[in-house]
Amino acid sequence: MRSPPSSANFKVLRDARRRLARARDEQGRPFEIVELPMPRPVRYKGQRLPATYVNFSFVNGALLVPTFGQPGRDRKALTALQRLMPQRRVVGVDCRALIWGLGAIHCLTQQQPHF
Repeated sequence: MRSPPSSANFKVLRDARRRLARARDEQGRPFEIVELPMPRPVRYKGQRLPATYVNFSFVNGALLVPTFGQPGRDRKALTALQRLMPQRRVVGVDCRALIWGLGAIHCLTQQQPHF
């Protein structure tokens, strides 16, 4: 994920990128790494919320991707993901209300209660 050097996440993201660049699959091949933009910080009551475009979910031929009311960055992330997955419909979902719960689409779809 691309983050400006002045960002609080810059060093962490740079370290993760370096680790991924060294990682290999089971056949010893390097992974293709695609960087996405980072949304501008989203805050609630002074707390920075975990806004990211990678908290997406695959559903029935589509990819639901969180967006944060940041037209330029949202569009850039959606366009990059659509290019990577032309066989899927990439759909942006405004997650500004969801992110207050410290997660987005992927987090929301993980736990299914047993009745």
